[in-house]
Amino acid sequence: MITVFPARIVHTMDRSRPAADAVAVRNGRVLGVGTLDELHAWGDVTVDAMFADKVLLPGFVEAHCHSAEGSLWQHTYCGYFGRRGPDGRDWPGCRTIDEVLDRLREAEAELDDPETPLCAWGLDPIYFAGDRLVARHLDQVSATRPILVIHASLHLATVNSALMALEGIDEDTLMDGVPKGPDGRPIGELQEPPAMALAGTAFRHLFRALGTDVGIWNFGNLARNAGVTTLTDLGTASIASDSLVERWQRVVNDDGFPARVSLFHQPGVEVGPDAVAMVLRRRSESTDKLRMGHVKLILDGSIQGFTARLQDPGYFGDRPNGLWLIAPEQLAERFRGFHTAGLTVHAHCNGDQAVEVFLDVVEEVLAEVPRIDHRHTVQHCQLTTPAQYRRIAALGLCANLFANHTFYWGDQHRELTVGPDRAARMNAAAAALSHGVPLSMHSDAPVTPIGSLHVAWCAVNRLTASGQVLGAEERI
Repeated sequence: MITVFPARIVHTMDRSRPAADAVAVRNGRVLGVGTLDELHAWGDVTVDAMFADKVLLPGFVEAHCHSAEGSLWQHTYCGYFGRRGPDGRDWPGCRTIDEVLDRLREAEAELDDPETPLCAWGLDPIYFAGDRLVARHLDQVSATRPILVIHASLHLATVNSALMALEGIDEDTLMDGVPKGPDGRPIGELQEPPAMALAGTAFRHLFRALGTDVGIWNFGNLARNAGVTTLTDLGTASIASDSLVERWQRVVNDDGFPARVSLFHQPGVEVGPDAVAMVLRRRSESTDKLRMGHVKLILDGSIQGFTARLQDPGYFGDRPNGLWLIAPEQLAERFRGFHTAGLTVHAHCNGDQAVEVFLDVVEEVLAEVPRIDHRHTVQHCQLTTPAQYRRIAALGLCANLFANHTFYWGDQHRELTVGPDRAARMNAAAAALSHGVPLSMHSDAPVTPIGSLHVAWCAVNRLTASGQVLGAEERI
């Protein structure tokens, strides 16, 4: 059975035939594109006009997201921008601290067990002028129930006093990423995963949904709703677990699951031959719909969370520099083993100082172990400079830009994080392309909603949420 779907226009993304009038499908696979007469030449066809007034595109590739995009919807969303869940429900944005607290009160009222933590996600205090949401605000929701709210960046969390008392987070807690107030007590913000893990029971409760059947199906359904047919889960520890890999295999390989998934391994402190062997084994277990065998390293944090590592002059307003999630002196050891085994490594580098450290390591290791077409990739590239793009191209690296930042945080970057001059060159797609860097772009969902058309719109227009153009020369 061959079905031909005529459309207003078909954009094929194929240089030899960039546009067509219709698509022919046989047994669930595209057979060809062309005019109706050309496609009738395949034989006995049925014409289905359901897309006759629509524009058709190939399925999108989401080059950097996380399966938490599906699983976090099992908790309460309290982000600044409105969002649509996998079930189609629209969640209005929380535009003030009071609106955040009201939503948390509604969620808290639905919990029966007083010991169950209240977990929420999507928060970003940088949107609230003048007052940063901290523990004393969450204490207004509950003075007894532990509350954990993960930020939109996934690099920070805010907790209430009850949670800190339960987990022993106090003035004696000595860890980078646990800021304290003038009284010497923690303010309730936990910066980066080691600090967030101090949230103990609530932290485990929040992320217990990761890798569940419901979370994976939600992940696929959100992709389907946005026209995405390939998902790159860029950083999950799940492929180290046989039981979790079996679950991913069962769900993604189901005929009804609407996308292909590439699962990256995000190693912890365990590096060496065993970690390399595990990733190689998973690569051999890949299927047509579930791919494994790539690695993600996280060097620094989030610019809007002030935890990314920046070169001089650092953050606007003389804030302290961010946090290293992998110490620079340890990076070569972590990178070398995966590279030598022929695996591809993607490195999270939001700040330009993190990019510089990664490029130095790649250059060092490539000199020791040359590899053709390795495709190691710099992820996010928020502040990557033209000089660094020249090095990226020379080293055979790729870049994957977080184009959505221009819209979601462009105003804040210009006014609060890095100032107007550096904000104008953030996510510099035009500069990357001018230096011949193989380029992709992403949503980093759930940090921003999955949706490739919006990612492209951001790169083309570079408009902030307030409607201002941020770096016109970097539009593509």
